[in-house]
Amino acid sequence: MKTSQCPKRILLINPNSSLATTGMMVDIATGTAGIGFEVVGATATRSPAMITHPQALTASAAEVIEIARANAREHDGIIVAAFGDPGLTEIQAAIRIPAAGIAEAAMLEAAEDGRKFGIATTTPDLMAAIRVKVASLGLLDKFAGIRVTSDDPNDLVAHPERLQSALAKIIRDCINLDGAEAVIIGGGPLGQAALHLQPMFSTPIVAPIPAAVRRIIKLINRG
Repeated sequence: MKTSQCPKRILLINPNSSLATTGMMVDIATGTAGIGFEVVGATATRSPAMITHPQALTASAAEVIEIARANAREHDGIIVAAFGDPGLTEIQAAIRIPAAGIAEAAMLEAAEDGRKFGIATTTPDLMAAIRVKVASLGLLDKFAGIRVTSDDPNDLVAHPERLQSALAKIIRDCINLDGAEAVIIGGGPLGQAALHLQPMFSTPIVAPIPAAVRRIIKLINRG
């Protein structure tokens, strides 16, 4: 049983079936959360190692909800760590502890103070799902659009330097061509790249995992 002296526990659910990606995201989340919070990872088993198609994103929601239900009592908050937030709406409706998704949190943070924001990502087949998420949050009037890298997403993620270079190019397009005043790096598996890219630009680069941690901590602290 948790006591007031124990750290608050955040369950980070990776809808992708990659243990390495879960470990990377938990490390980033832990570094953001700081003292007083413990981040625990859970990894889906029925999804691809990296979700790149809308069918896989939709299908992953059922397992995400199962993981959330099975672990809710031992945690104070839940993060859904795929850019599309599969299962998040259902978790928020059915489970009493707070829940946040990395797409929702990143978009809300990027749009703060009325900023126009763009999204840089590696998954062209998920562009429609991302736009639906923007619309569901009522942010279309602040949305500058999506830019997508041209190489295979799985191949890019396997080569961090190439990934960073490809993302940097489309970030510049988001800023210079689309007028974005903030740019989100759209994807949980892109979490480490997002941190490396932030200091390269004067325009705010929103890393979705830290954004989700900041949001879930606010929700937990509100009680």
